[in-house]
Amino acid sequence: MSKSFPKSKRPSCQKPARVAELLVQGRQSDHSKKTKSNMANDDLTKENQKLKEVVALKSNLISMTAHDLRTGAVAQKWILKMLLDKDAGAITLEQETLLKKAYESNERSIEMIGEFLSANQNEDAIISYKFEEADILKLLESVVSDFNPAAYKLGVEISFIRPAEKIPYLKIDEPKIRIVFQNLIDNAIKYSKKESKIYITARLDGNFAEFSIKDSGMGVAPEDQKNIFTKFFRSTDAKKIKTVGTGLGLTMTKEIIEKHGGKIWFTSEGAGKGTTFFFALPI
Repeated sequence: MSKSFPKSKRPSCQKPARVAELLVQGRQSDHSKKTKSNMANDDLTKENQKLKEVVALKSNLISMTAHDLRTGAVAQKWILKMLLDKDAGAITLEQETLLKKAYESNERSIEMIGEFLSANQNEDAIISYKFEEADILKLLESVVSDFNPAAYKLGVEISFIRPAEKIPYLKIDEPKIRIVFQNLIDNAIKYSKKESKIYITARLDGNFAEFSIKDSGMGVAPEDQKNIFTKFFRSTDAKKIKTVGTGLGLTMTKEIIEKHGGKIWFTSEGAGKGTTFFFALPI
């Protein structure tokens, strides 16, 4: 006597052809997924290779530019040394003072270019910082004094408004902060109009010493403002006024300030309306 099952409890049995069809579909789906995954990996590999090529190209460009700058700076160093040693004839006291400033500035440039080359040759290299207490107002006055002759020649006046309160000594890497002042003041002079003024201020703001460099020059167009600290970026207006430039100055300035635990920002109402750069360093 055969055993019967209720309909709900009958064992399921699919046809062999249907089972085979499902197995084939599963394999095709797995193969499709693997193919898409491999294609995505290939795309990532290609993009990664392109990125490496771009980085290598930029690195080579920086190295070549830095080497050229260093060669020129070293040549200038020896010319200045000859003039200071009076090998080319007597010089006045005023000329000697100016030549000494130029020589010292040139020495700092050579040192910084050397560090820059070392860091660029090794991606893991870090530019060293030596933090010591320093009189930052004295440093600022020194930089302003260095730039006064160049500003005067271009018809630009630099006005440093000393703070009413005393700024305490800050723990800084003095040569690096000198570069910050140099970059910001140099930009202000380069992009200022003739017969205009640059105002520099210093003040205490809580636990920070805040500095500002204000010019009435070309300003920064709204569409360029988000990229102002981006490496290699130069605005279209900047290129029109000064065709030569690397677009590295503000990037380096930002990095130095942030290494000191500080911050940098700027305000500009737009093209032709001037710019004010601010930076703050912790006390």
